[in-house]
Amino acid sequence: MDFHPSQIPIAEIFKVEDEKAALDAVDRMIMLGFTEKKMGYKILMPKEKRVAKRIGYTVTTSLTYGLKKSNQDRDVRYWTYHHDDDHYAIVLISGKVFEELGL
Repeated sequence: MDFHPSQIPIAEIFKVEDEKAALDAVDRMIMLGFTEKKMGYKILMPKEKRVAKRIGYTVTTSLTYGLKKSNQDRDVRYWTYHHDDDHYAIVLISGKVFEELGL
């Protein structure tokens, strides 16, 4: 990996504290779409391992299901990393957009 996920241009940042908020963030991302903009989305979540794992699982599975249900392209790439001392981050972007950006 020659780049860091924080270099991806971000359309919207979601601060998520629990699984309910994660579902709301996924719904918003699906509504906004992944291919219309040449940007991705970032989800900030607490650095509590158990909570972060649940949020990450909720985001990835709900996103795949929601994109399929709305007949959108499901080619979404994502990376999880340590954002700061208090948060992990997940950066999500369309695979096609990622290729176009040349990162």
